[in-house]
Amino acid sequence: VQLQASGGGLVQAGGSLRLSCAASGRIFSNNGMSWFRQAPGKEREFVAAISWNGGSTYTAESVKGRFTISRDNAKNTVYLQMNSLKPEDTAVYYCAAALGSHATTDLSRFRAWGKGTLVTVSS
Repeated sequence: VQLQASGGGLVQAGGSLRLSCAASGRIFSNNGMSWFRQAPGKEREFVAAISWNGGSTYTAESVKGRFTISRDNAKNTVYLQMNSLKPEDTAVYYCAAALGSHATTDLSRFRAWGKGTLVTVSS
């Protein structure tokens, strides 16, 4: 059971990045998936979630209109497209596989976590 996040890096404010999270097939196609982030000295916070078939998505108010979550079950991959990035988006971004098929924001409802990928937005 593995989740591998990638795509982080250094970008200027206003720029874009696309994060990817590759998952093993056993835990992907039937599971809701989410992205969280954790900035230095802060608690992990919810960013976006998507249901098993992509039919439902949720995004945090802080990123709504700028970030979009999507998935490709054929590739066992979930994505986070991040546009109009701000310095306050700087954090380590983690993908997580939910226990069930629905999109969820509840930290206690995940069965697997990736190691995270660092996103740094310079002003």
